[in-house]
Amino acid sequence: MTQSNQWYRSTLADCMPELVATARGDLKATLAVINVKLVNVISGEILPGMSIAIRDARIAYVGKDISHTIDENTIVVDAQGKYAAPGLLDGHCHIESTQLTVTEFAKAVLPLGTTGGFFDAHEISNVMGLRGLRFMLEEARSTPLAAYMQVASCVPSTHPGLETTGAFIGPEEVAEALRWGPDMIGLGEVMNFPGVVYGDDRMIREIQETLRAGKYADGHFTWNSDDWRLPVYAASGISGDHECVTKEDVIERIRLGMYAKMRQGSAWHDVAETIKAHTEDGIDTRRMMLVTDDRSSESLLREGHINFVVRHAIAQGVKPVTAFQMATINTAERFGVSRDIGSITPGSCADIILLDGNLSDVDVVMTIAAGQVVAKNGQMTATWTGYQIPEEAFKTVHIGRQLVEDDFKIVAPIADGVIGAKAIEVVENHVDTREQNTIVKVENHHVNLNDSDNLCKMAVFERHGINGGHALGILMGVGLKIPAAIAMTVAHDSHNLTVIGNNDVLMAKAGNMAVDMQGGVVMVTEEETTVFPLPVGGLMSPEPFEKVALQSEAISQALLKAGCTLNNVFMTLSLLCLVVIPEIRLSDKGLVRISADGIEIIPLFNEVVENQ
Repeated sequence: MTQSNQWYRSTLADCMPELVATARGDLKATLAVINVKLVNVISGEILPGMSIAIRDARIAYVGKDISHTIDENTIVVDAQGKYAAPGLLDGHCHIESTQLTVTEFAKAVLPLGTTGGFFDAHEISNVMGLRGLRFMLEEARSTPLAAYMQVASCVPSTHPGLETTGAFIGPEEVAEALRWGPDMIGLGEVMNFPGVVYGDDRMIREIQETLRAGKYADGHFTWNSDDWRLPVYAASGISGDHECVTKEDVIERIRLGMYAKMRQGSAWHDVAETIKAHTEDGIDTRRMMLVTDDRSSESLLREGHINFVVRHAIAQGVKPVTAFQMATINTAERFGVSRDIGSITPGSCADIILLDGNLSDVDVVMTIAAGQVVAKNGQMTATWTGYQIPEEAFKTVHIGRQLVEDDFKIVAPIADGVIGAKAIEVVENHVDTREQNTIVKVENHHVNLNDSDNLCKMAVFERHGINGGHALGILMGVGLKIPAAIAMTVAHDSHNLTVIGNNDVLMAKAGNMAVDMQGGVVMVTEEETTVFPLPVGGLMSPEPFEKVALQSEAISQALLKAGCTLNNVFMTLSLLCLVVIPEIRLSDKGLVRISADGIEIIPLFNEVVENQ
C-alpha cells in the first residue's frame, strides 16, 4: 500500500508521534465520534457516555471527554447514545463466491458493518495462479477495507491426478506471494489434509515457508474430530479451521490450541450446531470465530454478511458482546493483527460501526473505515477510483470446441438391462455429499435416466485449455421435474465447466452458452433461458453489486421453477467438484471418493443386476 491511496493506513510506528500529540491535545482529531455506548470487546463491557478521537486512519483517544482533541476543523459525529463497536471482520471468506469483484464486494459489505477480513483467493488462483491472486490483492488495496489476503495452499486441491486446474502453486510460489506485503497474511486453507498428515513434501514445504515468514496457516480438516490424525494435523502449525459442523469439532480443535471457525454461508449453516460448544458445554470463546466462507451476492442483498452471522449467533443464546468478540477481536488475534484492527482502543485503526436499537439486532447505521465515514443507513457514501482488472482475467475459458449431445451420453458396460451405479447425493445446507448405490436402466449401451425424477446427469469438462478431458456422473436429490440443464464455470476449486441436467440436448446448449460468454451460469429449459455472465476468471462479474445479486437470484428462481427446491442450490451444486470434501465428487478425471483412508478415483458402475 502506498501513501497515495486515500485509504492508506500508516503503521502504528510511523504515525505514533502524531497520535500521542493528538491524545494530549497538541494536535487535533480529524474525526470525533461522541456520545456512544462503547462495545469494549477487550473487557467484555458496554460503556455508556464514551467518545472517540481519530487522527487520520487511527484512533488517538478513547474516553468520557475528548473536547481537548477537537477544534473547528474536526468533523464531529454525535452518535446520540448509539452503540459503537469495532468494524466486523470475516475470518474466512472467498470473495469470488459472492460473484463480485473486490470493489463491488467492498461496496456491498461496508454498509453492513464489515470493515475487513481475511480472504482466501484460491478460486481465482486455481484459474490464473499467482497472477489472479496479485490482481485481487491490488484491487483490495484500492478499497476502504482492511483486507488481508492468503496465498492459496492447494492449487490443485490435492494433486493433478485427481483434477485439472489452470495453474499450479507450490512452496516457491507461496514464499514469493508472502513477500508482497504485510497484508499477505498467510497460507489459505490446507485442504489436502491427508497430504499434511502423511508427509506430502509439497504440503509440508508450503507450511514451512509460511511459518518461516512469520505468517499463519489455515486449515480444512474433514475427518471426524475424534480421529487420531487431528493432533497430527495440528502439529504442522496449522492453527485455524473452518470445517467445523458439530460442537465436538469445535471443542477438539480448541483443546489442541487451534481457532475454531463457525461458518454461516449461503448454503452451509453450521453455527446453530457448532455454537453449542459454548452455549451447552461452556467452552471458552476466546478461540471461537464467526465466518462466512462462501456467501452469494443474493445472500448479501437479502440477509447480510457478518452482521447476519453475529445476529444469528446471538439468536442461539450467545451474549451480544461475546458474539461481537467472535467477529472482531478474536479474529484479529488469530491472525496476529489485534494491534491494528478488532477493537476500539487507542492506536488501533479507526474501523468503527454505529448500531441503533438493541445491540442484539446488529442494526448498522454508520460505518467508519480507515478514519473516514464510508456508509450511512445502509448506503455507501464514499467513492474511490476503480481498479482496472487486467484484460487476461476476461479470457480464461478454453474448451476449444462445441459441445454436442453425445458428450453427455453415459456409456455402460452392458448393452441393455439394469446396472448398479454410484450416485452423488446432494445434502441441503451442507458442504458434504453422500455416496449412494442406485440402479439405472441401460438401453443400447447408454444409461437412460428419463424415468427418474430423483436422478440426473453431471458432466465436467476441463476448461483451462490443458488436456480437453471430461467425465460423467450421476446426481441424486437435485429434484429437476422438467427437462432442464444448468451449466457453470464456478465449480470449486478447479472451476472446470460443469453441466448438470436431465436432457442431453439442453445440457449441450447450456454448456456452449457458458463458454461463449467466457464464463458464468446458464439455466436452460424448453421454455426459457436464464444467463448470469461471470467473465472475470469465469467466477466474478464486473457489474454493480445490486445487478449481480438480481442475476444470481434469477438463476435460483429458474432452478426453483424447474423443480429444484434446495436452499441456495447454485452454491451447493458449485461444490460438487471439490474433491477434498467427503464423501464423493466428480472432477474432469472421474468419480472421486473421499474417505478416512484417503482420496481415490473410483468406477461409476457396480455389478450388473439384471439383463433383459
